[in-house]
Amino acid sequence: MTTPLPTFFRATLAAALLAVLGGCAVVSVASTAASVTAGAVGLAADAAIGTARITGKAVGAAADAVIPDGDK
Repeated sequence: MTTPLPTFFRATLAAALLAVLGGCAVVSVASTAASVTAGAVGLAADAAIGTARITGKAVGAAADAVIPDGDK
């Protein structure tokens, strides 16, 4: 037959488990925040690259319109 655990031991065990689970929640929130930040930085980089491509195409088209073609 097993003996019941003393109240102090049960309370200590419960506090230790809550502390461990609380740490997991902090890690999870920090990980989520890092993922969101990385995603936002990636989107900003994609937008900047897209803007540079559009600007480059516009400058190229303007240069083609202004500079006469040497084959004519």
